[in-house]
Amino acid sequence: MTKPLTGAQIMCEALIREGVEVMFGIPGGAIMPFYYAMWDYRDRLRHVLCRHEQGAGHAAEGYARVTGKIGVCIGTSGPGATNLVTPIADAMMDSTPLLAITGQVGSHVLGKDAFQETDITGITMPITKHNYLVKNVDELAYVFKEAIYIATTGRPGPVLIDITKDAMQKTTVPNWDIKLNLPGYKPTYQGNRRQIREAIKLLVSAKKPLIIAGHGIIMAGAHRELQEFAERLRIPVITTLHGIGAIPENHPLSIGMPGMHGWVHVNRAIQECDVLFNIGGRFDDRVTGKASTFAPHARIIHVDIDPSEIGKNVRVDVPIVGDARLVLQAFLEDLPPSSELADLHTHASDWMEHIREMQDKHQGKQQYKNRAAMANMALPPHDVYEALSRTLNARGNYRVVTDVGQHQMWAAQLIDWNHGPRTHITSGGAGTMGFAVPAAMGVAIACPNDTVWAIVGDGGFQMTNQEMATIVQEGLKNVKVAVINNGYLGMVRQWQELFEHKRYSGTPLSGPDFAKLAEAYGWKGLTVERSEDVQDAIDEAHATDGPVLIDFRVEREVNVFPMVPQNKSIGEMILSESQA
Repeated sequence: MTKPLTGAQIMCEALIREGVEVMFGIPGGAIMPFYYAMWDYRDRLRHVLCRHEQGAGHAAEGYARVTGKIGVCIGTSGPGATNLVTPIADAMMDSTPLLAITGQVGSHVLGKDAFQETDITGITMPITKHNYLVKNVDELAYVFKEAIYIATTGRPGPVLIDITKDAMQKTTVPNWDIKLNLPGYKPTYQGNRRQIREAIKLLVSAKKPLIIAGHGIIMAGAHRELQEFAERLRIPVITTLHGIGAIPENHPLSIGMPGMHGWVHVNRAIQECDVLFNIGGRFDDRVTGKASTFAPHARIIHVDIDPSEIGKNVRVDVPIVGDARLVLQAFLEDLPPSSELADLHTHASDWMEHIREMQDKHQGKQQYKNRAAMANMALPPHDVYEALSRTLNARGNYRVVTDVGQHQMWAAQLIDWNHGPRTHITSGGAGTMGFAVPAAMGVAIACPNDTVWAIVGDGGFQMTNQEMATIVQEGLKNVKVAVINNGYLGMVRQWQELFEHKRYSGTPLSGPDFAKLAEAYGWKGLTVERSEDVQDAIDEAHATDGPVLIDFRVEREVNVFPMVPQNKSIGEMILSESQA
């Protein structure tokens, strides 16, 4: 017979049984019994003591995004729990498997405004797949198993378990022989075969087909199936911001990113295509622009594991619910032989030639068509990305985590993403400033043999840079931070310049000497103010056996183009300063 365990011990055992190896958190009064029990499991459960619960949540997100496993974050009751709200919301928007564990006041004082009591299950109900308030020690073994199952299956997402202090302290003999009972939760993985065959008919008869590859490709591990499918039909592939890495950008069928800061030729191809096959993307507003004008000539096929996303934002002609990898495997099985695709291949060659002509005319990805406007700048931001792209692709074994803002869009545009899935990680749906540094920490723990670059703006960096101390504490030598420092909340300033008559209200930003701040944390700190010094600084960062921060003091008022204004069609792009 299993010996009695405290609720806190059961929590540790349950996590180990579900394959959890790393947790990120901060202790406090209500969660203290869990930390007491953790000491006996320290050889099997690594706990990373973060400096803020938001950092713990984002670190767990980074770990989950790069591994595909559950990320675990921990906070105490009250402010500890509410500090986790932002990463929980971020994980919900970006479909990240996250388990948030929070302590709660004793059950005998629940509802009495006890010290540090907060209704965290009520607060997080709209931003979790599911959440629990556990007051009975006997429920813990089942709840943990069910919670992790829900977080990691179907469309992944965050689940929160709030546990009263007395439930952690009481003892019971746990029942590990548990069968889950979730009659209302049955994710669909296999796509409807009849719908798949209908989709194939549309694609085979199309003259201007396109594939949009979204985050679902990355999460399902479907990048090989996607590439084979695109090659069999010779269909151009667009990758969304979260879909970056689904197909190498140097692949002949890869054409780039769509949407608000996507490429002109990509958006125009969407507006011209006759069949649009979206697999693993949710047609969010940053991709579609004004939804009523999106892909006006196309029959639309949409594959998503979440049925609620299909038809939510744009009309869909062929809906297919299922896992991206399994659905693509079914597509590949049902495709007609190559001998029957001759007409499609002829049209495909003409279509791709047309797209490449638009690309040659408009993109100028490495030539930077606005280069003349940057001629007198000491350090255009584009020079930083050109050097980073060159270095990353030459070295390999890298992961890039970006924060939110102009620097995020430049990274997506100007780095050549040729090294596969899970090399580009960012906050998309929620657009959370402060995401990158703690998320990079989680990535570095998961990928100790890769160089992890966090690309941040000077605004977002100042929200969570305290996790630099955690990175040193954990001995993570593979983290490098590039601060794209323009002295503004850059993306907001860009909108103010273009649409608010240059009323820079609340956007000019002062900050410390970031290189000296890095040194205070035990990092190497570098400052770069001229283009000719960029490459040497990046090389020095790679050569340094330890964390490095580079403060790139770039030109202050450079904008991200192309750009689709709010409530405009993706066919109505601003291409340059003069057009704006």
